[in-house]
Amino acid sequence: MSIISIFRFRFLRRNKLAKNIKNIVGFYPNDVFLFEKSLIHKSAVYDHSSKYTESNERLEFLGDAILGAVVADYLFKKYPLKDEGFLTKMRSKIVSRHSLNELSKKIGLDEIVIARLDKKSKTDSIYGNAFEALIGAIYLDRGTKACESFILKRILQPYISLEKLENEETNFKSRIIEWAQKEKRELTFEIVSETGEGRNKFFEACVKLDGEEVAWGKEKSKKKAEQIAANKFCQKFKLLDE
Repeated sequence: MSIISIFRFRFLRRNKLAKNIKNIVGFYPNDVFLFEKSLIHKSAVYDHSSKYTESNERLEFLGDAILGAVVADYLFKKYPLKDEGFLTKMRSKIVSRHSLNELSKKIGLDEIVIARLDKKSKTDSIYGNAFEALIGAIYLDRGTKACESFILKRILQPYISLEKLENEETNFKSRIIEWAQKEKRELTFEIVSETGEGRNKFFEACVKLDGEEVAWGKEKSKKKAEQIAANKFCQKFKLLDE
């Protein structure tokens, strides 16, 4: 490939990525490759055939902190009479891994994440991680105000129903335990796997009904993984419709 062809290829790739980012965040990035870094899962770095040398984990760390602060500030002002416990629960619902995975898909981020995983190994968590990394990139590229605007105007307002979250049941584990006792069924929870290290460690929990695995959940704590598995159990057996 000639030098001219190489530069042309890089320009077209950069231009396409810039358009994709603009469609998601609402503006053209100053540093498009900073945003590209926010999309790179570590699997793409570990792949020897890949050109990528750094994953989005550092940007994820930054974005996680910024997202939590912006959401906390938003809820603090939205609910001036609510106590700390209520605000904490509402923030947890908004920034949960499951919520961020879903938000990532709604804005189309899952279509441009860079990973080297087969379908069996791929988990939704990479999309939630990329979502946080994207916020970190926005902060470094445009600053605090741009982050707040993106989170409030392009995420919370169009996709988050606070009224629905207020009424959303979160203790799915207690719900299915009560159901099992009522139906005289044997229900157990089990942590079936642990992957990663440090803040990137994930636990996978499963719910067993009469000894058979029927629902699974994966999160950064055993308790949250069990709640996700219990939620999927509720959906599968239509317990939330009762």
